[in-house]
Amino acid sequence: MKYKAIFFIAFSLLISLSACKFQKLIKSGSVDEKYEMAVKLYSQKDYSRAIQLFDQLTGAMRATEKSQKIAYYYAYCYYNQRDYTLAAYYFKRYSTNYPNSVEAEECMYMSAYCNFLNSPEYTLDQTVTYDALKELQLFTNTYPTSKRVSECNDLIDKLRLKLEMKDYRIAKMFYRMDDYAASITMLKNILKDYPDTPHKEEVLFLVVKSYHKFAEESILEKQKDRHLKAIVAYNDFVALYPESKFISEAADLKEKSKKELELIYNKDQVKAKKESTRIQF
Repeated sequence: MKYKAIFFIAFSLLISLSACKFQKLIKSGSVDEKYEMAVKLYSQKDYSRAIQLFDQLTGAMRATEKSQKIAYYYAYCYYNQRDYTLAAYYFKRYSTNYPNSVEAEECMYMSAYCNFLNSPEYTLDQTVTYDALKELQLFTNTYPTSKRVSECNDLIDKLRLKLEMKDYRIAKMFYRMDDYAASITMLKNILKDYPDTPHKEEVLFLVVKSYHKFAEESILEKQKDRHLKAIVAYNDFVALYPESKFISEAADLKEKSKKELELIYNKDQVKAKKESTRIQF
């Protein structure tokens, strides 16, 4: 216990002396001393204190040869502290300011990757996700032969899956809320934007269901068109998924729409006959 106490006191004194030395360096150290210490702290993974020094050096060494290296370290300090918002900003600024440097490709990728890491759960606002997609696509266009293109494509797929899931949930929410016009629009957009969606079978079925229910709730003048669209949607569905688990319910909806169309047709015939008789009279 005695040796442990001595060790603890000695360690505490060492930390205190180190902190004092660091504060003295920040206040009165030369530019070269600060740069040397900043790089040393960076290599020791002491990113918090390294940033404090790089903060001062960014302006002081702006016109020197070391300014480019400082910008590189600075971006990685934020990245290693998991501050991906600032890291993305500084990586992007590096690739913009030094487009011909050896690290330009790396930093452009890292900026996009940080936005990917910042992308939230699909239930939240997806602005950052769209930014990440844009940046990843820009990278693949700028460096089409890069070894990082394959990884970019994987990241793009993951982000698109997140956006697809959000749209899928919203479409089902509209359906549950009986807002069939909105659900039809969302469902069709999913089929257009994500043709290989794993939810395609259910989405096509929900289009049939939404059109049928939309027709049922419509005024008489619009029922015919919407029942016809329900039948067309059924035909599209059954062509792709003839053995679907939804096929029985979908077929039932189609038959109901057909019967409604027959009733509408008969009413139209009676109405036309009455009109013809009135005109003759």
